[in-house]
Amino acid sequence: MLGSPAARWREIALMTDSGLPRLLRPRALRAGDLVVIAALSGPLPAEYERNVELAAGVLEGMGFRVRRAPLLEVGRGRWWGAGTPAEIAEELNGLLRDPEVRAIVGNDGGQNALGYLDLIDVEAIRADPKPILGYSDISLLHLVLYARTGLVGFHADMATPGFGGHWQDAPAARRAELEQLYAKLLTSTEAIGALPGGSSWECWRAGHAEGRLVGAVINRIVLAQATRFALPIEWFDGAVLFWEEIGGHASHVWSYLQVMRHSGILDRIAGMVVGVPRAIDGLGAPTLSEIVLDVLGDRDIPVLGNVDFGHAGPNLPMPVGVRVELDAQQRRLSLLEPAVQRGLAG
Repeated sequence: MLGSPAARWREIALMTDSGLPRLLRPRALRAGDLVVIAALSGPLPAEYERNVELAAGVLEGMGFRVRRAPLLEVGRGRWWGAGTPAEIAEELNGLLRDPEVRAIVGNDGGQNALGYLDLIDVEAIRADPKPILGYSDISLLHLVLYARTGLVGFHADMATPGFGGHWQDAPAARRAELEQLYAKLLTSTEAIGALPGGSSWECWRAGHAEGRLVGAVINRIVLAQATRFALPIEWFDGAVLFWEEIGGHASHVWSYLQVMRHSGILDRIAGMVVGVPRAIDGLGAPTLSEIVLDVLGDRDIPVLGNVDFGHAGPNLPMPVGVRVELDAQQRRLSLLEPAVQRGLAG
């Protein structure tokens, strides 16, 4: 059980000398490996069936076999989810335990991950860690699984809005660049280096930082920290915090940042990377950069804004737990270590 002496000693054994968790990197994928598209939160509306097919084509183009999980079927669902929390957890656990499945791609986001955080088979993850790809509600899974096991979470594009959506509308050169980037991220044990920057990237506060990449949708960061699966506050020491937001109001973003200020997170991080906002009312007066700098106050850390990850899509991957270098003035973010490894040892 969580919190038992045995569990606590296991957690201590997973710590590095710095007090941070030992990274649990998934096994690097190989050509022909099976990738499963799964409904980890919301259901599949009929109008997005075609997007799933297009997403499968993108993943097959990277050299993988693709299958869809049973809950990913038009007409299935309960309330706002692809099933009950127990049903979603049962399907996810089955994928985690299946040795043939080498990666799991979320179909879409939603509002269901909070309902099954306590039902995930973390021992299966420790025994056979696999990349789980997704953002939005899926970013909550990345934070919680990182906290519980050290698993590298792939805050990256999903099937319906990503591979089968934004990617289809991207210029051919950008799509080819992303396909190469994602394939290398999932298959190579060499560090990616600098992520391909975009014209939207803005230096909101100059500076340089190196640290572990930690983040999610901003409201999911706040929600995760309110659960018993929260990241220990010390794990934010020296981290590069990334976040993005969709919907709501500018005042909500300000409030979430204030929560992180009060909790001590903003006093511990070494840098911040902010995604392109989408559908947030009230931005403009103030701007997002003004909101961020207002809450940061005199905390002299680099801030890189308007980076293309999250709901604005297509997504640059942001692997949770991986060490990065941030140079805000040069508008550069580099992955200093791989997200996957050869073999299965942590």
